[in-house]
Amino acid sequence: MLRYLTRRLGQAILVVAGVVILTFVIMRLVPGDPAVAYAGPRASPAELAAARARFGLDDSLPVQLWNYVRDLLGGDWGTSLHTRRPVRDDLFQAFPASLELVGAALVVAIVVGIPLGVAAARYKGKFPDLSIRVSSMLAVSVPVFWLALALQTLFASGLGWFPVAGEYDANLDQTSPLHVYTNITAVDALFTGNWPILGSTLAHLVLPALVIAAYPAGVIAQMTRAALIEESSRDHARLERALGFGETSVLTRFALRPALNPVLSLIALVFAYSIVNGFLVEAVFNWPGLGRYAADSIRSLDTPAIAGVTLLVAILYVVANLAVDLVQGVIDPRVRSR
Repeated sequence: MLRYLTRRLGQAILVVAGVVILTFVIMRLVPGDPAVAYAGPRASPAELAAARARFGLDDSLPVQLWNYVRDLLGGDWGTSLHTRRPVRDDLFQAFPASLELVGAALVVAIVVGIPLGVAAARYKGKFPDLSIRVSSMLAVSVPVFWLALALQTLFASGLGWFPVAGEYDANLDQTSPLHVYTNITAVDALFTGNWPILGSTLAHLVLPALVIAAYPAGVIAQMTRAALIEESSRDHARLERALGFGETSVLTRFALRPALNPVLSLIALVFAYSIVNGFLVEAVFNWPGLGRYAADSIRSLDTPAIAGVTLLVAILYVVANLAVDLVQGVIDPRVRSR
């Protein structure tokens, strides 16, 4: 297990190093001068020179890359050109809202997707299987922005069942101010017993979480079905049937655990995908997360902020995959030898 962990950790470090270099190259290829974006279009030559010196733009590319890596390792992710604040602080403020939204969506996707996949495998070739496969295909295929607008128009603007946009009712800041500890509103409200903001946050979460959950739920259902069908055709499954176990017991008691290995890998992939996919959802529902921060950064050509968002998503992807690899190694010892 230790060798397996060391090998996976080394691979993860190489991936992060590659992303850091790629991010640096992209920053240098983006049109525009960061010094002008920081100092302003009417800045004097002296102010532009000071800005270029501050960001090290006059150094050679190898020196700039070295300084960039050194600063990252020291916790300095640069300074945002449009907020004038450290990018790390901006990400720390924006990311928890995205994590709250994507976390809720993934919980919905897992709770819905795995049982649907089990049901589809249990009734393979029958009507439940066909209906689940068609539904999951639709969930995967529908454009996320269209689904967001459709749900918002129907359930928020039309029926009035849920709030239209935002993270919670801003009026509650006056009547029930929230004490912030984690920057995750639902968690802070739960820990501090702020029930009005907790209820408002959960109500605001429903629609955007359902939109983000649609794609991973469909993919998880399809993967669970395929993995279960393959696992239930192996020798151990035939032996269990011969011993008198029913098909449902064979699937849920014996085949499901080994079949979850590819599903866990898929969950790590869709986690990072959902973070990025959530950018459009955050824009539709005015959710104060990474999506809005990234959109503002792109509009203002804020290369340090864009690089920070890119690097953060890449690190999340690597960490999620590493965590899944460890869980797989615990669940199935055969994985450690790969």
